[in-house]
Amino acid sequence: MDGSQPYNPRTVEEVFRDFKSRRTGIIKALTTDVEVFYQQCDPEKENLCLYGFPNEQWEVNLPAEEVPPELPEPALGINFARDGMPEKDWLALVAVHGDAWLLAVAFYFGARFGFDKADRKRLFNMINDLPTIFEVVSGGAKNQVKEKSSVSNHSSSKSKSNFKAKGSEQQSKFPKASTPKDDDEEGLDEEDEEEEHGDTLCGSCGENYASDEFWICCDICERWFHGSCVKITPARAEHIKQYKCPDCTNKRARP
Repeated sequence: MDGSQPYNPRTVEEVFRDFKSRRTGIIKALTTDVEVFYQQCDPEKENLCLYGFPNEQWEVNLPAEEVPPELPEPALGINFARDGMPEKDWLALVAVHGDAWLLAVAFYFGARFGFDKADRKRLFNMINDLPTIFEVVSGGAKNQVKEKSSVSNHSSSKSKSNFKAKGSEQQSKFPKASTPKDDDEEGLDEEDEEEEHGDTLCGSCGENYASDEFWICCDICERWFHGSCVKITPARAEHIKQYKCPDCTNKRARP
């Protein structure tokens, strides 16, 4: 399989990094690359699997021929159910199997390299801090965020730009009032901002909000994205009257 170079993470941090990278690849397949993914999952083909790789890429391919396989295998036959249910439900089903596969791979490495009880617990806690693929794909993570009024207010008050410009970028474009603040007050403001938006998740990679990153919101689905994930810079965003994320731009009626 392309992209599946031999890789054996041996520490908790390395296994978690491997987990995150494979997870990013699968999320790409089910969100930003969903049109290509949908077409590759032809029900007329043999049993197909969705693989995520440590280089953050994804691939739809036949399962490994070796028995037992080098790594746990993803769910077989994801293509067979494609036309038998609404697309949204099918993607959610693939996402659930993707979550299960990622956990299997991570704890396979843990067992292979002798992680003890403390290491296994630490690995699980690191993984559990991330939203699942299912939560990202189904919008469950977004809905949890929207329950907070602060995020709801942000969504409803998109006036000029529909994007978050944070840190130094925001200060340069939108200077604050001239009333001086001492260092303690500024530190509190930054902490409040982190707390207010800390649960906002990128619709592409699923990562959390950080105050030093540029974000942009889709006017159609109202999901937020890292500018870097959707290749939008603050300067370019200034000239966008209505932003559509890759999903909404590529969405079209399917047979």
